[in-house]
Amino acid sequence: MKIIVQISRLLVGGLFIFSGLIKINDPVGTAIKLEEYFEVFATDFAPFFAYLVPAALFFSVLLSVLEVVLGVAVLLNYRMQLTAWVLLALIVFFTFLTFYSAYFNKVTDCGCFGDAIKLTPWQSFIKDIILLVLIVFLFVYRKQMAVSFSSRTADLAILIVAVLNIGVAWYAIQHLPFIDFRAYKVGANIPQLMQPSAQLRYKYIMTKDGKEEEFMDYPTEGGYEFKEMVLLNPEAQPKITDYSVWNSEGDFTEQTFEGNKLLIIMYDAQKADTDFLPEIRNLAESLPSSIAPIILTASGEEVFESFRHEHQLAMPYYFADATVLKTIIRANPGLVLLKEGVVQAKWHHNDIPESSTLIELSEKQNLASQN
Repeated sequence: MKIIVQISRLLVGGLFIFSGLIKINDPVGTAIKLEEYFEVFATDFAPFFAYLVPAALFFSVLLSVLEVVLGVAVLLNYRMQLTAWVLLALIVFFTFLTFYSAYFNKVTDCGCFGDAIKLTPWQSFIKDIILLVLIVFLFVYRKQMAVSFSSRTADLAILIVAVLNIGVAWYAIQHLPFIDFRAYKVGANIPQLMQPSAQLRYKYIMTKDGKEEEFMDYPTEGGYEFKEMVLLNPEAQPKITDYSVWNSEGDFTEQTFEGNKLLIIMYDAQKADTDFLPEIRNLAESLPSSIAPIILTASGEEVFESFRHEHQLAMPYYFADATVLKTIIRANPGLVLLKEGVVQAKWHHNDIPESSTLIELSEKQNLASQN
C-alpha cells in the first residue's frame, strides 16, 4: 500500500504542476474558459454566477497558481492534513464540472490543459475520476505522509513557488503567452491550416434487414438504410475551421491573405484598452504602402463606427467571430503581422513595435509553415 500511495503522490503532484503551468502560461485563455462556465452556471443554476464573469481573470490566476502550489505541496508532503483536504475538495468540484459539461454538452472543452492538450468532455471526466481515486488514497493515508524538510524550509519553498508563478502569470497577462499552443501561432500558415492535410476518408455504417454493415464506399445497392458516417483519419482535418472575415459588402477572408497585412484586433471595442490607440494609429499611418493595416473586430457595425470616429481610426475594418479573434491573440487590442497568410509576429498592446520592425519582418521570406 505504501508503494501505491507514493505512486499516487508522484502522479497527482506532477499532473497538478503540469496543468497549472500550462494555464499560467496563458491566464487570459483560462479566464475566457471560466467565463464560459460562469455563463452556463448563471443560466442553469443561479444568476449570481454572471457577476463572477468580470472577475474571471482573477480566478484564472488564483486557480492556476493553486494547482502548481498543491502539486509541489504533494511532492514535498507539505502539511498533508490541509493539502489533502484542499485536493479532495478541488477534485470533487472539477469532477462534477467535467461530468456536467460532458453529460449535458455544455462546455465542449474544459481547458484542463489549456490549448496544449485538447480533451473531449468525457475524456476530461475520465481523467478527473482517475485523479479522484489517486487523491482518495492520499487523503486516507495523509497522516502517514511526513514532510522531508524542516517546517520553515517547506514554508519558504511553497511561498517562493506561489510568488514566482504569480509573477509569470502577471507577465503573460501584460504581454503574451510564453508558448503559443494555438493554431495561429507565429509561423502558422493560416490558408494552409484551413485545408485538410490529406484526403478525408470515411466509412459508412448501414443497416439492412435488421443487420448492421460497414462500407468504405457508399453502397449503391438498394435496401440499405443509412445509420452513420465515421471519419477514419480525423488527424487530417483542417486545424482552422472558423477563420472568416466579412463586412456589409461580403466575404473578405481571402483578401486578408494577400501581401502584407497588419491585423489590428479589437474583439470588443467597448472593452478595448484605448490608452494605446493613439500609438497604434501613429504606427498604422507610418507604414509604407506595402503593409496594409486593417482592423478586425467582433463589435457591431453601429458600435464600431462610433468607436472609430471617436478615436480617429481612419482605416478599413472588418468583422470576425469574437472567439476566433480571442484565439488569434490574447490582447484587446493586439497586433498580428501576416505575410501571404503566414503569421510573422504578434504584439500585445503593451509592446507596440516600431514601423521599422514591421518593414524588416515583411521583407523576410515566410516563416516555415506549420505541418
